[in-house]
Amino acid sequence: MVWGVVKDHRGFIDVHSREGRGTTFFLYFPAILEEVDTRDIAVSIEDCRGRGESVLVVDDEGQQRELASGILTELGYKVQTLPSGEEALKYLSTTQVDVVVLDMIMDPGMDGLETYRKILAHHPCQKAIIVSGFSGEGRVAQARALGAGTYVSKPYLMDRLGVAVRQELDRDIGNSSL
Repeated sequence: MVWGVVKDHRGFIDVHSREGRGTTFFLYFPAILEEVDTRDIAVSIEDCRGRGESVLVVDDEGQQRELASGILTELGYKVQTLPSGEEALKYLSTTQVDVVVLDMIMDPGMDGLETYRKILAHHPCQKAIIVSGFSGEGRVAQARALGAGTYVSKPYLMDRLGVAVRQELDRDIGNSSL
């Protein structure tokens, strides 16, 4: 996850290790020479609030599932979490959800892209957002091309996850080619 964040910011990691003395990690990021416009950064939590919609969080990492569940529950969503694509497909065979929060890299078993393809085979208009600790991967683009909404990078932040879920729930997919 750290490597993904550093890469996203066009930085690099330098590692120095000495036996008996330990390991030191240096993270380098490019300097920003332009002023940042903060008007678009601030998001009201009220804009992210759920209205009782159901969210399925699918992530192979327990801590990530707990974090996403805690954030979304606090925002007013009904949340169910599952650790694999296979379990998500089984769950969705008997239960409808308003949106799926789907991790792209899950091991072992199906990854997020394959899971999303199989979900769409049975639920062609299923709304989803894609999450991963490694952005820029082609599989994220492929999932979005299939109809998935926003991509959210890990680690989860309340405003980013909340905005992504709210936007996906509010997105009209009725006229899409799905």
